[in-house]
Amino acid sequence: MKIFFMGNNWVGWQTLQWLRDQDAEIVGLAIHPDGMSKYGAEILGSADLPEERVFDGSNLDDPGIIEQVRALAPDMGVSVFLGFILRPTFLDIFPRGCINLHPSFLPYNRGVHPNVWSIVESTPAGATIHFIDSGVDTGDILAREQVEVEPVDTGQTLYHKLEQVCVDLFIRTWPAVMDGTIAPQPQESGAGTSHRVSDLAPLDRIDLDQTCTARELIDLIRARTFPPYSGAYFESEGRRVHLRLELEYGEEE
Repeated sequence: MKIFFMGNNWVGWQTLQWLRDQDAEIVGLAIHPDGMSKYGAEILGSADLPEERVFDGSNLDDPGIIEQVRALAPDMGVSVFLGFILRPTFLDIFPRGCINLHPSFLPYNRGVHPNVWSIVESTPAGATIHFIDSGVDTGDILAREQVEVEPVDTGQTLYHKLEQVCVDLFIRTWPAVMDGTIAPQPQESGAGTSHRVSDLAPLDRIDLDQTCTARELIDLIRARTFPPYSGAYFESEGRRVHLRLELEYGEEE
């Protein structure tokens, strides 16, 4: 099967490298542009493709790029942590569809920052492989795995848990994806949660005069603890004061 791979971040690198180790036929690659790319050099190295088969992931809705990708005759698209929405005109290239590896337990936490919202909203955390449709993380599910959110987890520790389970789930599921032996399951209409990048800004600002429970405050601060990112803050005398939590289990009595 000919694969067009689209990826970013450590998970994108690890899944692509694993596919290469399995002798998968990668006919093309899309990555994030400079300034947005993480592990871009490693992904390029694992792909080992000529320059004309490497594309800017932000331009995949361009008609000229669509025709170039179509000319590669890929059977399936594989998206891993790609930060761009794929349009139907692009998705139509792939006769076997386009799948996405998403770091949440769909239908919960579609969109961005699932590690934050699983803590703040007490929703299930995990990883999901699903077909991409015209929505955002709304396509039929092929496989998913839940991850425990522990009381000592921060946004950072949960993120790294999700990274690892994403890679593990992909490795376990890919043979059945190749064989077509998985029956896709539609997501329940109207179920789950969804978030955008713009949802973080109002979340981060702590109003010192607002009443909330200790659990709500702790969950907010720990969810936004992800150094070196700034995270949650309150304002004092016109200046922002940022907060981080360090959490650990005590000895059992």
